[in-house]
Amino acid sequence: MDAKGGSGGSKEGSPLRKPPLAQKHPPGASNAASATAKFFKKCKSATFQIDGATYTIVASSPEGRAACKEDSVVIREKLSSLGEARTSAQSGVTRDTHMQGSSPENGQLAKDAALTIVRRSSSKKGNIGGNQTINLRENPQESFEGSEGGGRGGGESDDNTNECDVVERMQSVTLTSSGDELDNVDLATDNLPAVDTPDACDKAAMRLRSLLRQLQRGEISAEILQKNLHYAARVLEAVFIDETKRLADEDDELSEVQPDAVPQEVRAWLQSTFTRQLATTRRKADEKPKFRSVAHAIRAGIFVDRIYRRVSNSALMQFPPEVVKVLKTLDDWSFDVFALAEAGNSQPVKYLGYDLLNRYGMIHKFKVPPALLEVFLNRIEEGYCRFRNPYHNNLHAADVAQTVHHVLCQTGLMHWLTDLEIFATLLAALIHDYEHTGTTNNFHVKSGSDTALLYNDRAVLENHHLSAAFRVLKEDECNVLQNLTRDEFRELRSLVIDMVLATDMSFHFQQIKNMRNLLTLGDPQVDKSKALAMVLHCCDISHPAKKWNIHHRWTMLLLEEFFRQGDLERELGLDFSPLCDRKTTLVAESQIGFIEFIVEPSMAVCADMLEIVLAPIAPPLQCKSTPSTASQDESSESGRSLSMAEPTIHEDAEPPKSYSDDKRSRFIIKKPWIACLAENKKIWKEQAIRDAEARAASEAEQGEDEGDPPATTKD
Repeated sequence: MDAKGGSGGSKEGSPLRKPPLAQKHPPGASNAASATAKFFKKCKSATFQIDGATYTIVASSPEGRAACKEDSVVIREKLSSLGEARTSAQSGVTRDTHMQGSSPENGQLAKDAALTIVRRSSSKKGNIGGNQTINLRENPQESFEGSEGGGRGGGESDDNTNECDVVERMQSVTLTSSGDELDNVDLATDNLPAVDTPDACDKAAMRLRSLLRQLQRGEISAEILQKNLHYAARVLEAVFIDETKRLADEDDELSEVQPDAVPQEVRAWLQSTFTRQLATTRRKADEKPKFRSVAHAIRAGIFVDRIYRRVSNSALMQFPPEVVKVLKTLDDWSFDVFALAEAGNSQPVKYLGYDLLNRYGMIHKFKVPPALLEVFLNRIEEGYCRFRNPYHNNLHAADVAQTVHHVLCQTGLMHWLTDLEIFATLLAALIHDYEHTGTTNNFHVKSGSDTALLYNDRAVLENHHLSAAFRVLKEDECNVLQNLTRDEFRELRSLVIDMVLATDMSFHFQQIKNMRNLLTLGDPQVDKSKALAMVLHCCDISHPAKKWNIHHRWTMLLLEEFFRQGDLERELGLDFSPLCDRKTTLVAESQIGFIEFIVEPSMAVCADMLEIVLAPIAPPLQCKSTPSTASQDESSESGRSLSMAEPTIHEDAEPPKSYSDDKRSRFIIKKPWIACLAENKKIWKEQAIRDAEARAASEAEQGEDEGDPPATTKD
């Protein structure tokens, strides 16, 4: 197509036109021109629509161009910054494609046949501007086309001369990808850039334009088309994931809770505890290897079976008979950690932590000296008891570790993990609240504590738990990680840090939203670090999902800890934190809100995540039980084993809403927490009604006492 095309011949000597450099036709150019002319005769024009405007590609000789002028307007719009999609569509009518044999020669426009892209105006000719030439540098939506009396500066140059001048001026802003460039795009898919790189977007856009061009000609094979469309789809998916993560990171509001859904005090507590104003940048954890074949999963199952059957020959710590009896129920969802503390002389972390690490073969695999492990667990237990907290103490640590064990064992999650990842998960659960002060992060920030100053008001307690625990691990008599390689230690430390920092409740809504958005993708790739962080966070807040007698006991202990913080806030002259005022706290309503807006959604997302990551390895999830360390002798003699629940695959199960893969949606894990949550919420709602009636009666009685004057008697 002629670079200046669309008008008649030029006017020699015009001061508005820059003559192009003279070029000579190569040998055989006349033949090429003849072939081109023959090609044009086969298709005189093609019409299409963009943004409501009708465009026509017209094949015409130089003499015929003037005839097209009266019912068409030549369009050459400059490149806008308003979006690549629209610009790409418009660029098809802003580029001039050189055809063979149409290059300028000796300062004259070529007189060979050419293609002209025109827009059919819906307005009458007189409404376009008559004989005026419009400069598109100021208004790109109008036409370049002008005529005799309306040229710039009142000149008498013809239309083609004016147009040539405008095109020369617009060369710096027009698109560089000509039709020839689109024809010459290499559509091979062997050496394409990664889909998550900026270059991939440009490559995909150029390839799509080239495909459209070749589709119109019918010159593209189905295989090349399929491969390029698949690549473009992957690029779009990568862009969508990045945008989803960006939006999720920016949105950190309590959007899940409607203003009138809970009492204002409960809403204030949810907002102050489970949201944060300033989000810190979280690094993306290194991608860990995932099981992608049944063979890998089978090997993992065999390995787990082997370590479960292994009986350690080392000198194991002695367990009291009462502790052995309690640990027989360690696989239960509603395990009674209070009974373990009573049986174990108030040392649940020591016995439960030791038992779990040996059950999963960590002592043998990582060559942990049993005596060293016992000293380490004693030190961790002492740290939990340092501040004598009613709730965040060694019982809570043992309870969370046992809940993590249930998820690892009863859902089959341990098959998805390496030995080192299981070790890191158990260790993170044991130390996740080490040396907890019994006060919240918000209290540390408001009171300006040394810990808040040390960690700059960001995840104050969580940073302290990690720092203090790893300092203990550096001591020679407590370093249970001493036989790890440098790389193993680095990976374990990174995993533990990610998991414990994720227990900061102010990350809650962001964490849930990120995972939920990830699970809605067609083929979600869940990072192991994020998956384990989600598991630990859910286990940390899981007591409302246990049986009522255990949940109610934990609730009373937690409220007592809140009330003690409120007493301290009153002494310091600080405002009460939500749920910390003994006189005004609504206990039942707070637990209803906690269950409905925090625990239930968290457990649902966690279950969806587990079903997705475990679906590819579902067949081998029929492993044996995990014998208790405390009862290995008894197990070897009587054959007793703690049964592991086998996840089931339902052929006709209704697929969860967040799944798009029917095969994965049929893999269902057991969810014992659902019934417990429903029962506990029902009991709290009944209690809330009784509390409301009691408050109303008390207020009515108080009003009567204030309204009636004291009775007097006459003598």
